[in-house]
Amino acid sequence: MIDRQPCVYILASAPYGTLYIGVTSNLLGRLYEHRTSEIKGFTSRYHVHRLMRFELFDTMEGAIEREKQLKRWHRQCKINLIETDNPHWVDLAVPLGFDPVPPRGRRNGP
Repeated sequence: MIDRQPCVYILASAPYGTLYIGVTSNLLGRLYEHRTSEIKGFTSRYHVHRLMRFELFDTMEGAIEREKQLKRWHRQCKINLIETDNPHWVDLAVPLGFDPVPPRGRRNGP
């Protein structure tokens, strides 16, 4: 089960939208925190809640090293990585038991 295993994950606000890379030992718990905006910060401010990719590791050290590597990559390399296994930008959190994130409409006015 992936709920208690070191993991690097990539979230997006929408296809080709704002990206976020994180590391955790509890993917399901961390996704819940992101999707409910339980923790205020970047992902809640920019509505980055869709799981685009995750990689599981045997150790937290390996996961942290991979996270650092991915964060150094240019944006297009991150997009290419996502599209390697998820070309249609499907929210991978839905098959893990989460509700789909509703689409965000554009706000009118200031």
